[in-house]
Amino acid sequence: MDQPKAETKPLHPAQLSMIAVLVGVIGGFGAVAFRMLIAFVHNLFFLGKLSIYYEANYHAAPSPWGPLIIFVPVAGAAGVSFLITRFAPEAKGHGVPEVMEAIYYKRGIIRPIVAVVKSLASALSIGSGGSVGREGPMIQIGSSFGSTLGQYIKMPAWQRITLVSAGTGAGIAATFNTPIGGLLFAIEIMLHEVSVRTLVPVVLATATATYIGQVFFGVNPAFLIPGFQTPFFELSDPVVLVCYFGLGMVTGVCSAMYIHAIYFMEDLFDRKVPGNYYLRHMTGMFLVGVLMYVSLVSMGHYYVEGVGYSTIQDILTGGLASFWVMVLLFVLKLLATSITLGSGASGGIFSPAFFLGATAGGAYGILLKTLFPSLSIDPALFALAGMAGVVCGSTGAAVTALIMVFEMTLDYSAILPLTVTVAASNGIRALISKETIYTLKLARRGHFIPNALQTNFLYVRRAKYIMAAPPAILPASMPLADFARLVTKADAVSPYLVEDKKQIVGMVSRDVALKAFDHPDDATIADFAQRNFILVTEDTPFFEVVNWMRTEGAAAAVVIAQSQPYSMENVLGIIAKEQIAAVMEQGVGFYQE
Repeated sequence: MDQPKAETKPLHPAQLSMIAVLVGVIGGFGAVAFRMLIAFVHNLFFLGKLSIYYEANYHAAPSPWGPLIIFVPVAGAAGVSFLITRFAPEAKGHGVPEVMEAIYYKRGIIRPIVAVVKSLASALSIGSGGSVGREGPMIQIGSSFGSTLGQYIKMPAWQRITLVSAGTGAGIAATFNTPIGGLLFAIEIMLHEVSVRTLVPVVLATATATYIGQVFFGVNPAFLIPGFQTPFFELSDPVVLVCYFGLGMVTGVCSAMYIHAIYFMEDLFDRKVPGNYYLRHMTGMFLVGVLMYVSLVSMGHYYVEGVGYSTIQDILTGGLASFWVMVLLFVLKLLATSITLGSGASGGIFSPAFFLGATAGGAYGILLKTLFPSLSIDPALFALAGMAGVVCGSTGAAVTALIMVFEMTLDYSAILPLTVTVAASNGIRALISKETIYTLKLARRGHFIPNALQTNFLYVRRAKYIMAAPPAILPASMPLADFARLVTKADAVSPYLVEDKKQIVGMVSRDVALKAFDHPDDATIADFAQRNFILVTEDTPFFEVVNWMRTEGAAAAVVIAQSQPYSMENVLGIIAKEQIAAVMEQGVGFYQE
């Protein structure tokens, strides 16, 4: 039996794995170069010096520009607007929805220029003080390179999408030194299929990117918490567990606020602020500059600018322990981030989510410690759990948030409170807001993303379980007039098979009978038999049958026994569109019953 033509031959798993390693190398070195670029922009814009060293976990020194620092984000906004309008509009925003859109609606196709423009635009946004993170750009940069390789090297769409997901995981892993978190993010948010053939390339890419990042940035976790030398959570006190459930409810509400604040500001700037994109974005970043300067004058630091890791570090180490200051910083950061992204900046949402979670969780912990001094309450651990809660609630990536925060701190005693907080946060956010911060952007465009990965039970079905009974087999020499009389008396609607010398040579449908009135009496059904069918054995998987029919342009598949050579004696049944529709209906019903 002839095999159907393949559209694009898949690469061997070893070849795909080697390409995935290359994606990881680019992701790792891309993270290094991107952080250097951010440092260069920040030092130039804030301090007026040329340097590629900048440690985000420490507060930036006050700028010599004084009040003129307000205009630094405005200058960055001008550069961002130029890059996005001239070269790559899809580099605007936090980037992850664009990657998801490419996976589900564009067969994994991302323009190569996106990586370059996203790097420059995001470095300008972050380095000039925009309240965004560096992980979103790294996701888009890594996925863009994976897509570019997938387009340059001929491969099926599923392999190209796997490389896009591998680039995503590599970007996350290299940015935060979280290899497992990067892998899980790719699984929960990006991968359309979870199997050995897709997981191995993603694992290789994330591991490679993490190793390269560790070579340059060290093996230390993203946040050092020296106070976490002994467990702070005691299972013997169930009241503390309830407190973490309460924190999950708080962060769930905060997550919903975060999601809708960004898109509220986006609508506000697009519809209410006059002028073009340049003017709207520069206006928004002027407001962020004002917030930065007010923070410096009133509290001593530019708390709301950039990725905000220094503030998170202060909270986790106990350097910032005021309830009202944390509440104020939460409000200011929420405002600064929504203005930054709403007005059109380029940057990620993870880092602001960490900031919001740390301030909300820290404030919650301080309040509990004040109200219930007898409980074993440590505000730093509540801040840590709050980080996971807001990341989970806003992105919908529950396991990613849990494991990533653990990897960023390496404190195993935090696992149980993190788990409780994440579960509650995701549930509360889902009650308030069905869409996540990623899917809402796509839903507003009319592009919807699956909200779950499900085992497709249709993969295990074989042709012999879905075929219809064998249709009538007619001789090729049958006159067309006789065929017309036959179909007027028959109830069958499936095609009839045409045989000649005990071989299936074609199919005829009931519609052919109408041609008997327009053709001579000596016309036979062989003259009208169509060859648009394929032959499959009884154990051929359902999806292979459908794929072969699609690639061959076949109207039906004739199912034959395993024995060869085939003939009309071993025809077992037929699979037409009616049988395919019935199987698909059964598959959908499985998840609804």
